Amino acid sequence: MSSALTHVDAEGQARMVDVSGKPDTRRIAQAEGFVRMCPETVALIRENGIAKGDVLTVAKVAGILGAKRTSELIPMCHPLLLMDVQVHLETRPDGVSVSASVTTVGKTGAEMEALTAVSTAALTVYDMCKAVDRGMILEGIRVTKKQGGKSDWSEAPET
Repeated sequence: MSSALTHVDAEGQARMVDVSGKPDTRRIAQAEGFVRMCPETVALIRENGIAKGDVLTVAKVAGILGAKRTSELIPMCHPLLLMDVQVHLETRPDGVSVSASVTTVGKTGAEMEALTAVSTAALTVYDMCKAVDRGMILEGIRVTKKQGGKSDWSEAPET
C-alpha cells in the first residue's frame, strides 16, 4: 500500500490531483453495500406496501443520479463523463443488498461514483422505510472491483 496521499500538496494542503498527463482508458468500478432491517420491513418492500412507493425502483434511480453527481458532493473528485451506471437492489431475508457498476473512459477511475451510487441507493431505501423501521443499519459499503488505469483488482484488498 502506498503511503503518499495524492490529495495533499507539499505543504500539507488539500488539493485536487492533476490528471492531465494521464492517458484516457476505459475504467470500470464496482461497489456494494447492505441495508440491514427487520424481516417485516423486507416483506413490506416485496409486497410494495411502503407508503412512499416502490422502494427498489426509486432507490435504483437515486443511485444512478448519485453516481452522476459525485463530483458535486465529494470536493476533490473530478467530474467524469459516465458511459454506463448499473444499480441493482435485491431483497434478502434480513435486508436489501445494493450493488453498482460504473463505466467511464477517462484519466481517472470511477470508484467514487460506484460508492456514491451504492450509498445514495442505500440512503433512499432508509428514507423510504424509516417510518416502519427506525433500526435499519447501512453497512459494508465498499469497492469490490476496479479496472483500468495503473492497477486492476477484483477482490477488495485487505486493510
